[in-house]
This record gives sequence, C-alpha cells and structure tokens, in this order.
Amino acid sequence: MESGENAGFELGTDGPSVIMVGSDGSTTAIRAGWYAMGLARRQRARLVVIFVSPMTSLGTSGPGGAALAVAKDEAFAEMVRDMRQRASAAAEEFGISLTFLARRGEPFAEICKAADEVRADAIVVGASAKAGHRFIGSLAVRLVRAGRWPVTVVP
Repeated sequence: MESGENAGFELGTDGPSVIMVGSDGSTTAIRAGWYAMGLARRQRARLVVIFVSPMTSLGTSGPGGAALAVAKDEAFAEMVRDMRQRASAAAEEFGISLTFLARRGEPFAEICKAADEVRADAIVVGASAKAGHRFIGSLAVRLVRAGRWPVTVVP
C-alpha cells in the first residue's frame, strides 16, 4: 500500500479518529447517534455531531414575515441548545470527546463541508423514513455516492 492511500487515517491506528454523525432529532438519527457514540468509545475517536436545519424562506417575505423569521430563529436556537445539552451529557457518560456543530442550509452540502473541515474519517447517519427518498435518493445515499468517506447507515 502506498503512503497516500492511508492518508485519511492516523498512522498506528486501526480505525477512524474523527467520526461525524448527522442528527435531526428523528428516531433513526437518535439511533445513529447512539451507534456513533459506541463506535467513538471503542475506537477512542472524537465524535462530531452535526445538526443541519434546512433553510426555508416560504412565508417570510409577506406580511408578518419578519416576526415569522424571528420565531424560526428562536426555534432553531432552542433546538440547538437542547440537542447540544443532550449530546454533551451522553458524551460525558460514554467518556468520549464531542464537538457539536449547528448549521443552516442544504443538509448534504453542509455535512460534506463540515466533514472536510473537521477531517472526518467516517460518517454515520440514520436511514430516511420518507417514502419519496426511494426514488430521488436520501441523504445517506447521496453521502455514499459521494465516495469521500466510509458511511454507516443506521436503520
């Protein structure tokens, strides 16, 4: 094996040193989070939890749009606080290092960008429960097709 082939992993380790898990509060994302925490503990890896809130502008340009935008911002901030607190408490219980990221935008693009920023060695996501994703492709399928990281999809 040439030296460039193993560039994603630190020399002397058998697995990932940075694991990223996507979380949106869904049942499958919660299961993915628990799986990723166990994997991070076993591998002695740092866990990066990312929450991406899709940007929606519908309804914010008309009458009362500013108030709706403020309400959405407050709801986002509250969700981020709650998710960060729960993730930190679980990480402390598991004895793992955790970084929590919150972004707004298109989930696939934001996860890819964040994975590059933190130099993730692996990504864990929950399987989509949406029926339409069978035809147009879920986030998990898009990450697998990107072929840049090993991706574990938790049902």
